[in-house]
Amino acid sequence: MKHSKLLCGGLVSAVLGVTSGTAVSADTATHPTLTREGAHRAVAAALEYARGHDAPGGAIAVVDSGGHVILVERLDDTFPAGADISVGKARTAVTFKRPTRGIEETINKGRDAMIPVAAVTWFTPLQGGIPITVNGEIVGGIGVSGASSAQQDEEIAIAGAQALTTPPRAAVETRSAAEVKTAFTQGETGATLIQDPAFRVAASRRDGAGQAELHATDTDIFYVLEGRATVVVGGELIDGKQTAPNEIRGSGIRGGDTREIGPGDVMTIPRGVPHWFRIVHAPFRYYVVKSVAGG
Repeated sequence: MKHSKLLCGGLVSAVLGVTSGTAVSADTATHPTLTREGAHRAVAAALEYARGHDAPGGAIAVVDSGGHVILVERLDDTFPAGADISVGKARTAVTFKRPTRGIEETINKGRDAMIPVAAVTWFTPLQGGIPITVNGEIVGGIGVSGASSAQQDEEIAIAGAQALTTPPRAAVETRSAAEVKTAFTQGETGATLIQDPAFRVAASRRDGAGQAELHATDTDIFYVLEGRATVVVGGELIDGKQTAPNEIRGSGIRGGDTREIGPGDVMTIPRGVPHWFRIVHAPFRYYVVKSVAGG
């Protein structure tokens, strides 16, 4: 009997533990917030803009989604209070989820009742504070004070905030001659040399005619190294079938224009245009740059 009581007690505890865990997960939420790395990116972009636009000074502050300071940077010759004001602007942008310019304009238009808000929460209603938004959620704020004008304060802050919404610049990449030579021999048609969200560079090879193709999102740029080919462009795909997302293949092309290409020639095929290597004189080697950038 004693054993049964202990067993029941254990089961009750386990059930309560599961129930408690479920309740906790249902009663809480996780929100993204800015990291130290993100704050440094924002400040670096703001400083670059300030220096590029001859700002006489400027203090730049970045706070997280709770309004807590992550980073403050002050240019030489910035008035001493600039750092504190920039923090206040950043906090106000986060707390009110809007640029501080609009708040200042509201007060200047006569809504003096907003001024006492400073007694209950962070409130620096001066132009130059911008929320930092990533994927539709506010993850922090940036404030600037001490540039040539309130307008320039805001411009610098915007430049910093946009650094977090703009993808980082692609890295410079190099492939050796040996790597390129090897890529031409790989697979059925060569191999990719460099892959990036906006483009792809491939060392390509054709040993004979292929299927007609249409790329819905990619623009192809060919540079021929060796061999000759007859390419049909435009017209209408015959028996077109989707073989992958945004990729359609067919047995040929009805209509279209015929182009002859050989060593040293460049051909561009905009996205959405059918094309078909109808005749290929092998060996045929060429570079392909696929641009997937919007336009």
